[in-house]
Amino acid sequence: MYSLFVKEIRSFLSSVIGYVVIVVFLAGTGLSMWVFDFGINILNLGYANIDALFILGPLVFLFLIPAITMRSFAEERRLGTIELLLTRPLTDLQIVLAKYFAGIILVAISILPTLVYYYSVWRLGSPMGNIDTGGTWGSYMGLMFLGASFVSVGIFASSVTDSQILAFLLALILCLICYIGFYALSTLDMFGSIDTIVQSIGISEHYSSIRRGVVDTRDLVYFVTFNAFFILLTKTVLESRKW
Repeated sequence: MYSLFVKEIRSFLSSVIGYVVIVVFLAGTGLSMWVFDFGINILNLGYANIDALFILGPLVFLFLIPAITMRSFAEERRLGTIELLLTRPLTDLQIVLAKYFAGIILVAISILPTLVYYYSVWRLGSPMGNIDTGGTWGSYMGLMFLGASFVSVGIFASSVTDSQILAFLLALILCLICYIGFYALSTLDMFGSIDTIVQSIGISEHYSSIRRGVVDTRDLVYFVTFNAFFILLTKTVLESRKW
């Protein structure tokens, strides 16, 4: 499992698309936060926080993570190496987990350079260090949970097709539905008093909760359950090839 995990990371980082994806994420968030005035520019707002990163992050992840995961199984299917992979002395679950954790590491690699933003605002604060550190680290935790959830969706999408483009589009649509789809549904009058239940099914509700800096057990259970659900779905898709 470890060798497959390392292989997945090396495969992504050895391709041009890997670095392009990371650069696009950093450039998109960095320019929006520090250069362009989209209403969240840190220097124009004058507040010692990096909330802009955690507002933009999920939107960029909607495209970034499907691009990371689209090769996971789709490329194996296209090249015909999926059968060889499944004959390894690994269970289907171990194969899925290796690709899943590799995806999470790649998301972490993308996020890590943004700590420069935190340090910059910490230095610019008046007085120096005048930033909500607890809220910021809670937001980083929420961003990682959200990223992990998108990875689980992405590898599932990649497991059902041999086309990377279709895997990307399917993951993008599913992530969009899971992130804001249920929130949009909850605003409809047809749900009445259960609108909060519908809203709680979506990722955005729990991501926003963690961003407040308070880690609620219900949010942790939600993210663990969400990820486990799509990991098991992916495992089921792999097992279906043996039926």
